[in-house]
Amino acid sequence: MDADIYCEPLPDVRRWRRPPWASSRPTTRGFGDRFIPNRGDRMNMNIAEALLNIPRKDESTEEVSPSRAAYRKLLADTMLHGRTRVFSFSNRPRSPLKSSLEAPTPTHIQPARKRRRIPQAPEKTLDAPDIVGDDRFNVLDWGNKNVLSIALDDTVYLWNATDGCTTELVTVPESSAPITSVSWAPDGRHIAIGQYNSIVELYDVTTKKLLRTLAGIHQGPVGSLAWNNNHLLTSGGLQGAIIDNDVRIQSHAVRSYRGHDDVICGLKWSSCGKHLASGGADKLLNIWDVSRSSPLHRFSNHTSTVRAVAWCPFKDNLLASGGGETDRCIKFWNVSAGTCLKSVETGSEVCGLLWSKHERELLSSHGPEKNQIAVWKYPSMTKIAELTGHTSSVLYMTQSPDGCQVASASADETLKLWQINEKSTEKKTPKSPHVGPTNMYSYIR
Repeated sequence: MDADIYCEPLPDVRRWRRPPWASSRPTTRGFGDRFIPNRGDRMNMNIAEALLNIPRKDESTEEVSPSRAAYRKLLADTMLHGRTRVFSFSNRPRSPLKSSLEAPTPTHIQPARKRRRIPQAPEKTLDAPDIVGDDRFNVLDWGNKNVLSIALDDTVYLWNATDGCTTELVTVPESSAPITSVSWAPDGRHIAIGQYNSIVELYDVTTKKLLRTLAGIHQGPVGSLAWNNNHLLTSGGLQGAIIDNDVRIQSHAVRSYRGHDDVICGLKWSSCGKHLASGGADKLLNIWDVSRSSPLHRFSNHTSTVRAVAWCPFKDNLLASGGGETDRCIKFWNVSAGTCLKSVETGSEVCGLLWSKHERELLSSHGPEKNQIAVWKYPSMTKIAELTGHTSSVLYMTQSPDGCQVASASADETLKLWQINEKSTEKKTPKSPHVGPTNMYSYIR
């Protein structure tokens, strides 16, 4: 029987051919190299869909405590940023959120600005005996050549801030005393002196020579003087008269402004030379245009003498004014629109105003009770410094040409110098002087 088994013929393998769809590689079950799932007969799509739709245990309808639900929502919002799935297909990936704890990139780092310190004590105190303490007068001014002028009764003294030397310029006769106002011309070489007897004199400080006497323009003391350029001097008198004087010609009174009924306490020309601001004891603040004799604007918002007026150096149409003892306010005006922008209560009489040449700040001098100089940040009007030391109203205040120092004088017969800004070592290109419509000459005959 065994021999019969081994004698059976073998199949003819030459007749068998591989099917055209058969692979030459081993037939192994699994996935391809691209991880494409095999959805053959082993995968039942109906069962898979049912398994996907079965709710998870934590998503079932069982009751969840409010605290646990709030925790889940917070966790989902924090970790998934509002998404319901960790992995999802979309057109573009979400931009990663920057954490507040991350260090700023170098492009966001701003160089720290050095904190400015304003000394609370005066840098220097000088004696000012016999100074006239009258809020109608202006007897202190600082010229562009860094020379400070002050009138003490009948004498004008010059103090050179560069070398500290003091010289006497002129002593007027007793009939003209006291001297009521001083004002430097823009060139820093000539000075105007207003006197109690209504006369205005012009001096060359280099030669101490009297150049010109302007008489017959006012009745009574000339308490305010303001230069528009090197030849046009504006003067304010006791009875409210404001006169433009061309110091080059014999008939010097070339224009008059009528709008006040009482003494002129403050006069200031704008930097463009087109507008004049005048404050008076009649509680009025008038804005004048150089081309007309009637006021462009007439403001009656102050309730006391308007002595302090100051034009903003970085905005031509912005003017600040200060009210007297019963007013105690600093007001800001838009002279183009003729409107009051802001009013700030200071708590005491406002005697003087100065805009800083380096910062967006305003300086104000005051009367009792503190008799202080205040430094305000504009436009917030936050008080950043208060300088005290005078024992009487700080009636007179002026600024150095570089804007780093402020000089103040009071009826307490002292002149104090305050360091407001640090002196810069950088050389600045000097600005060309203002050229007015008739400014063809820059000298005094």
